[in-house]
Amino acid sequence: MQTSDRVAAVVVAGGTGTRAAGADGLPKQYRVIADRTVLAHTLAAFLDHPRIGRVVTVVHPDHRALYEEAVAGFAGDPRLAAPVVGGATRQASVRAGLAALAVDAPDLVLVHDAARPFLSAAILDRTLATLATADAALVAVRVVDTLKKADAGDRVVGTVPRDGMWAAQTPQGFRYAALAAAHGHAAAEGRDDFTDDAAVAEWAGLTVHLVEGERGNLKITTAEDLVEAERRMTIDRFARLADIRVGTGYDVHAFEPGDHVTLCGVTIPYEKKLSGHSDADVPLHALTDAILGALGDGDIGAHFPPSEVRWRGCDSAVFVRDAIRRLHERGGMLAHVDISLVAEAPKIGPHREVMRSRVAEICEIPVDRVGIKATTNEKLGFVGRREGIAALAAATIRLPLD
Repeated sequence: MQTSDRVAAVVVAGGTGTRAAGADGLPKQYRVIADRTVLAHTLAAFLDHPRIGRVVTVVHPDHRALYEEAVAGFAGDPRLAAPVVGGATRQASVRAGLAALAVDAPDLVLVHDAARPFLSAAILDRTLATLATADAALVAVRVVDTLKKADAGDRVVGTVPRDGMWAAQTPQGFRYAALAAAHGHAAAEGRDDFTDDAAVAEWAGLTVHLVEGERGNLKITTAEDLVEAERRMTIDRFARLADIRVGTGYDVHAFEPGDHVTLCGVTIPYEKKLSGHSDADVPLHALTDAILGALGDGDIGAHFPPSEVRWRGCDSAVFVRDAIRRLHERGGMLAHVDISLVAEAPKIGPHREVMRSRVAEICEIPVDRVGIKATTNEKLGFVGRREGIAALAAATIRLPLD
């Protein structure tokens, strides 16, 4: 294949993905795994490859705002073209994507499912290499399991020989002109029932060549797939972020007359409240300093001076999220937080799990990466005299090596 061949990609993201939708109803391609959406992971696989010159995403007409939010991290990349609205079927959606490429048409086009975020550079390399001498290339893996045929119910009626059987994946690569013509011919003939673009190409008389795929090139279909994708993405990201740091923080606030305290973002009824310029959330202040300390980026007072009126009564989650923003801007991630509260009262135990959940939500990490403990000060010192509450926090972060 000549390096002068111009390559574009059509990413099909127009589905509603109901089987993998969460309680919020988000389609699977807009679900967040390992700090960005499935679609963003998929687009990054193409935009990170040096051979890809243009990427067009086909979206559902109701998902434009979701798309814009998902691709915010690619702002300014001229290779990411404006999205196009898909049709009622996958074929119609691909046709829309191909039409968007017609002006200044590429030599080659790769069609890929948005819900396959584990696309590797090696697969792209093999697909493009195959297109050096072929009009069509299908990424696929050999079928290794025994195939059974069943009737309309669940009764097995036969065994299908698996010799020569392959399970199709994406991307599927084509000479652009050949695929565009095949889709146009199918539409003219009223054929809108093909399950993938390779089938359209086969019907149109093109010879489709197999490209060795990868079993890890998972298509997210169900909620269980999302859980597995999150696990894999997190492991992969941890491995890439090899600079491991731990920061600590400490804070204390005195009591004053009131009727509740705010700890870890949770309101707890009590006969007093904590005195402070913000909401005096002691553990969140300590956690903010722990993250900033691990980053070597000052402390909470430097970034949010108590002398500034705008922070009066502020929700301390704002401080934690700002520290995490600074972490993300350096390409890092928060791996774990551990908070210790030192207080004679109120009792922390009954609220511990709610507090863990709230901290996990603020930090956007799984709840099993949040530890919250509580102890008294054995009636010693200002805590022992019930004059206030102290908190200590530790934050483990991971950063890319310079």
